[in-house]
Amino acid sequence: MINEIFLMNGYGIYVWSAFSFTLMSFGSLFFITKLQFLKERRKFVQKFGLLNGKAIRVAKSQKINKEILEGVLSSKI
Repeated sequence: MINEIFLMNGYGIYVWSAFSFTLMSFGSLFFITKLQFLKERRKFVQKFGLLNGKAIRVAKSQKINKEILEGVLSSKI
């Protein structure tokens, strides 16, 4: 029974290798993207980490900075 799942009538090698390649590709893309995001977030915090109230409101109004600032400000509170 288990052998039938792995062999898949002779196509098992193709199916399982394609599945593992896809899984590894998605995993590596996820980790690369996450590392790039953390790097950019660190740069953003260094640049905008010590803003006064007015500058925070201006930065929050910008669409790109809004999500990053929400995470940074909530971690300071």
